[in-house]
Amino acid sequence: MTQKLVFITGASSGIGQALAWRYHEAGYALALVARRTAEIETWALRRSIDPARLRIYSADVSSTVSIVTAGQACLAAQGIPDVVIANAGISIGVDTAELTDIEVIAQTFATNNVGMAATFHPFVEAMSQRGSGALVGIGSVAGIRGLPGHGAYCASKAAVISYCESLRGELRASGVKVVTLCPGYIDTPLTRQNRYSMPFLMQPEDFADQAYRAIAAGASYRVIPWQMGVVAKLLRLLPNALFDKALAGRPRKHRKPQ
Repeated sequence: MTQKLVFITGASSGIGQALAWRYHEAGYALALVARRTAEIETWALRRSIDPARLRIYSADVSSTVSIVTAGQACLAAQGIPDVVIANAGISIGVDTAELTDIEVIAQTFATNNVGMAATFHPFVEAMSQRGSGALVGIGSVAGIRGLPGHGAYCASKAAVISYCESLRGELRASGVKVVTLCPGYIDTPLTRQNRYSMPFLMQPEDFADQAYRAIAAGASYRVIPWQMGVVAKLLRLLPNALFDKALAGRPRKHRKPQ
């Protein structure tokens, strides 16, 4: 049998790196994408990953040309992936009263949304012609309700959920699955700076294991861990007045240093 292939963006740390290891353990060849390729190389050496099973691509997902070029290079060098995981994302607090933060909002959408579509773009036609594969978008429970000071990230992740739902409908007849994964709080460099409590905090390896199983099962939408899915549904049901009161005084996300 031909070895299966997974293409993962944001693979230099956190969730992306944990997903890479989980797929490696499952026997997949790896196509790993990041701006910081040296970190992937160091990780691969530390894990004693066979170079024959790994290709590393340098790309910035906020640049359409950059990430599309990486996807095309993967197709040429390794073939059509079985799984493409658009994991790369950024999370920075914003204050709309600050003009410089408008650019932060634009940067967030360029990475988390346009970058996701650009990540999928090179593979959609090839996967559709083959009649199989999975395109996986990493959303967040933060996309279910807006959190104070977190407008850019929450809005971008809400857009991820809607975009993947749209794409799922478009590709339904092609045999290509579109999977939306919404992590809760995961212990990564992205979350360790948070100034608020993080219930049901997971280790990246635990998230990766559950994500792998959800993707393999062809789940269309999954919140991980499930407890955060319950919390998110309850928050969605709260009337606005009660929701606003519950979040009053909650510490805001760190803004980008000026």
